[in-house]
Amino acid sequence: MVIPFVKASACGNDFLLIEASTIDAQAPADLARITRRLCDRHEGVGADGVEWMYPDAAADVEIRLINADGSEAEISGNGTRCVAAYICTERGLERITIQTGAGLKTCMLTGRSESEYEFEVEMGSAAVGAELTVNVGANEVRGIPVSMGNPHYVVFVPEFAENWRTIAAETQRSSQFKHGVNVEMVVVDGRHDVRARFFERGVGETQSSGTGSCAAAVAAMATGRAESAVRVQAPGGTQTVRLDANSVFLRGSARLVCRGEFFLS
Repeated sequence: MVIPFVKASACGNDFLLIEASTIDAQAPADLARITRRLCDRHEGVGADGVEWMYPDAAADVEIRLINADGSEAEISGNGTRCVAAYICTERGLERITIQTGAGLKTCMLTGRSESEYEFEVEMGSAAVGAELTVNVGANEVRGIPVSMGNPHYVVFVPEFAENWRTIAAETQRSSQFKHGVNVEMVVVDGRHDVRARFFERGVGETQSSGTGSCAAAVAAMATGRAESAVRVQAPGGTQTVRLDANSVFLRGSARLVCRGEFFLS
């Protein structure tokens, strides 16, 4: 079986975009198995996840995100933006509606240069919880739970510790997070600037995260550390998060990298 794909990247967060109709595997177990093979960076194409695309009567496309380890996630802000870039190229649309596991998202094209696109995505509302303490070994980690349709835990730090990945991984495994959690380590540099590191469910460390950037910015605003709009700088690039009433808007780039075929044997 040959699976056509498009590879895309949003601030270093990379995804494979695949029309689900190209395969005859609708069962979750099959999608999980195929996704793991596709995302393997040595034996496959390599990616943080696959955005499986389906027709939708009420939107331009419906997507289902399967992480590199085969687990399913509600949404990726970066992955959604990558899909928007693909739809923009294929159909010439500048306003794109995408049905995700976290609801309908609208992507507005704000700029384009060849295969590089910039979109602002209406991400919906954020739910910010009270500070939560998590026991990590003999230490305590204090963070802010945030839901962007998927779960996040934002930890503010003066600077990134050398062992931040270990701390994030152990935090992620805490029984307090029944559905797993995406962990953000965040350094506040000013009223409109933060730096973030991301450790995501089903992937581990990523170069960037769209919903993670939203969570980091919203938590910083909710705790009085920052105010809208907030630039979130990550190793893969910078995204901007702003609040308008109760809605969170995420602006950032997405790049179509290549097309190819994966031979599934």
